[in-house]
Amino acid sequence: MTHDEQEIRNLISTWMAASKAGDVERVLQLMSEDVVFLQPGQPPMRKADFAAAARAQAQPNGPKFDGTSEIQEIKVLGDWAFMWTKLSVTVTPPGGAATITRSGHTLSVLKKQDGKWVLARDANLLAGK
Repeated sequence: MTHDEQEIRNLISTWMAASKAGDVERVLQLMSEDVVFLQPGQPPMRKADFAAAARAQAQPNGPKFDGTSEIQEIKVLGDWAFMWTKLSVTVTPPGGAATITRSGHTLSVLKKQDGKWVLARDANLLAGK
């Protein structure tokens, strides 16, 4: 495994841990300013939209998140990389109501920015179980 591949794996690990902890600011640091998220049936989401939704959910009475990300492939091409993962996310609504689990695959494009890897594009194909 190359140094860049390990850094990308660390980015994903940090993202998952920060998401679980509700650390929105840390997650935002892991993406480029021009990041675009693609989800089925939804318009593209930009960083400001992601930040607003994440901050609303991170309130003390917000839902709790957990998940796993299994990287299937990483390809590094200079200062750009792509990867695809098997992702599973579990959301527990406030008050402990029934959890919601979504799982599927993601295809992500990353770029090296100021010497660090950040998420630039993400196509999320998660479906409910």
